[in-house]
Parts: sequence; C-alpha cells; structure tokens
Amino acid sequence: MSGSFGALDTLPRVDLAHVPTPIERMPNLAAALDCAAELYVKRDDCTGLAFGGNKTRQLEYYFGEAARLGADVALITGAVQSNFVRQAAAAARKLGMDCHVQLESRVPRNDATYETSGNVLLDYLLGATVHTYPEGEDEAGADRQLQVLAEELRRSGRRPYVIPLGPGHPPLGALGYVRMARELLQQAEGMGISFDEIVVASGSGATHAGLLFGLRAGGSTAHVTGVCVRREAAAQADRIAHHCDAIATLLGCRNPVTADDIVVTGHFLAPGYGRMGADAEHALLLAARTEGLLLDPVYTAKAMAGFAELARNETAAGRSLLFVHTGGQPALFAYQSDLEQLR
Repeated sequence: MSGSFGALDTLPRVDLAHVPTPIERMPNLAAALDCAAELYVKRDDCTGLAFGGNKTRQLEYYFGEAARLGADVALITGAVQSNFVRQAAAAARKLGMDCHVQLESRVPRNDATYETSGNVLLDYLLGATVHTYPEGEDEAGADRQLQVLAEELRRSGRRPYVIPLGPGHPPLGALGYVRMARELLQQAEGMGISFDEIVVASGSGATHAGLLFGLRAGGSTAHVTGVCVRREAAAQADRIAHHCDAIATLLGCRNPVTADDIVVTGHFLAPGYGRMGADAEHALLLAARTEGLLLDPVYTAKAMAGFAELARNETAAGRSLLFVHTGGQPALFAYQSDLEQLR
C-alpha cells in the first residue's frame, strides 16, 4: 500500500496531531434515523491541538515547510471564526514561532459575541497578532493583503512564512488527509470493516481532496460525498479536481481520482457560508442528543445533515457509513444567539 502514496513520507512534516483518531459506532443515531445501516464517526475533532480539528493534520505539512525555510513567524488568513487560524496560532506557539492572523468578514453578522468569542477569543489567548480584512468574501484579495503583511515583516528583519490557502498554490495541507486516508484504511482493516460511504464537509477542499486521493491511492472504492459549506457544487467539484491534480504533482505519482469519484452536494449550503438552515440545526441537535457528539454551526452540522439524509435512504441498508468529524466546536460559543433558540 505504501508505494501508492508517492513521496508522502519524505516531504517535510512536523508532528502536531494526536493520531490515530478513533473510529466510533453511532447506534443511537442509527436508531433515531430508523436506518438499517451501520453508522460510524471518525473523530478528527480529537486531534488534540488547541481543541483539535482537521486543520491540525494539514498544518503538519505547512509548518514542516516553514521549518525547512527557517521561518520565525507564520501568517494565515481566514473567516472571523476560522478553525484553521486558531489551530495555526497554536501550532506556531508550540513550535516557538510568532503568528499573524487575518480575520475576514465573510459572514454578515451584527453580533458582538460572534466577533469576540469562540475562535477569536482563542486567537488572542494564543498570543496571535490579529489583523482584519473587512471586504467580505474575497479570497484573492485576502491572499494579496496577507502578502503585504508578510512583506512588512520581511522589511523589519523577520522571516515570514505565509500559509497559502487560495487557488494557484500547492495544497500542502491536503497531504495531511492523504495521510489520514491511509490511517483510516489501516483502522478499518483492523476492525474488519469496509466502509461503503464516507461523508465530509467540503470548504477549502483540501480535506475532501486529500481524503479522496488517499483512499483511491490505497485501493479503496468507498463512495466519498463532500457536503458544500462555502460555494456551490459545480465550483466545488472543480476545486476538488484541481486539488487532486496538484496533490499528484506534490507526491510525484499518478492521480488515481477520476471525475466520477468527485461527488459533492450543495443541498445543505443555504442560507450560505457561516449560516445554518433548518436541516443543519436539526442535525446539530440530533448528534448531540443521540450520541453526545458536538458539531459546529459552520461545517459539521451541514455535513451531518447530508450524512443523515444518506443514512435514511433505503439503499443504505446493510452498508457501513462513516462521518468524518472535522471539529470546529469552539465556534458554538460564537453562535450563542442562534443556538439559544434551539433549546
């Protein structure tokens, strides 16, 4: 199996995540959904670093590259309640680096709690230098502004490393999920399980693409569905395809992912990024009240809505379904005004 993963084990990487993360059965959720499928969850909310989450696996490769380049300060941009930003700030501190974070006003909210609680509070506790980008949803503009900040640091004698997340940059972080796919296949083999369906939130696309690439590289034919949380399905599918091509280039191997392998649904995206619809609200409560599983309002609640719909489908009977929990729970506290209405 290892030969199928190209240069995965030779590229620069630092250890940040507590792995392997557990795989747990969800019998109470299955009963609540009245489904005849076996339901499981991969607990990547338990990666350990500053409340954990999927980004920790990705940051192992970004900070591996930063260390190789001798950087002393990391820069990253993300939404106000970004989990990536929070975990990057923690990783920087753990590795003896400073961190500058840029918070983008992607979500239209007039809510002081949203602006100061949750991940934002943790950013400050971790000692990150916080900048703001008030222009709304503008991925390219936010990336350009981050480069301006990096140049200012460079002129002051610092050695900045920008964690580049937009299109046109090698998706180093996706390698963390190629690695996770290999871990998952080893766990499944040990448990005597062959997963038929896997569901994951699909936002920046690195987690989705890396997972899909790694599964196919490892010989798995599991059907992987990405639940869109930031953009419509057609644009997201295109993004995943480009990421998979770029992963193959990074690893120096063939791309095993075909166009038919890339499955995304935009059915649960509304009313938009960072906002919950009725399906996501129901899924968030359902997971909490059946399995004690806390989701987040931005990513995993929408992904769980997609997972629940799949589980309820009569074609799922007798099959093994896996939900990838990517974390994000600190954002629950930033959405207090929304969640209080669900009590």
